Amino acid sequence: MNRRLAALLVPVLLAAAGCTAGAEEKEPGPSARQKAAANRPSPFQDCAALGTPPASAPSASPSGGEALPELTLECFTGGAPVALRDVRGPAVINVWASWCPPCRKELPAFQRLSDRAAGQFRVVGVNSGDSREAAQSMGEDFGVRFPVLIDQGEGLKRELNRKGIPLTVLVDAQGHVRHIDSTGALDDARLTELVRQHLGVTVPA
Repeated sequence: MNRRLAALLVPVLLAAAGCTAGAEEKEPGPSARQKAAANRPSPFQDCAALGTPPASAPSASPSGGEALPELTLECFTGGAPVALRDVRGPAVINVWASWCPPCRKELPAFQRLSDRAAGQFRVVGVNSGDSREAAQSMGEDFGVRFPVLIDQGEGLKRELNRKGIPLTVLVDAQGHVRHIDSTGALDDARLTELVRQHLGVTVPA
């Protein structure tokens, strides 16, 4: 009986507190679907603008915190690799994967946050430990358009000393990490509050 109860609780705990597995679920080698995805246009924006501050970023922002890790990641759309420390904030970085239920639940809220940012900050995705085909399909399904970096080796998660995802990293204009949220799926209200509290930006309704 105890074994059956434990088996039933595992998916519930993963959905509530974040995901720590998923890489083992990927297919070994490119499938026909993965090859087809490689030929479809990416739903995500390119990463060319990540090295310049958002157009309407506030002239002053809270200070403090540690710099982003020294980690370079590929952009989903290709082009030059992106060094995280070159990303100009303020920025909200969402670490997600298609196999993570809370990530799937909250991803549309991050797109809405990006739409409401009004040039004051940017939203950046980091797809972690996922297949390219699965990430692209999820982006298409949820209408995600903000730039996405690829982290198949889950390097950012390790550098931040976190075991699970989703993770939300709030970065100020100086590229310093002001807050890392790992409480599970975030909604519009919670994201708005995190941006106000840690980046000093009021998101338009």
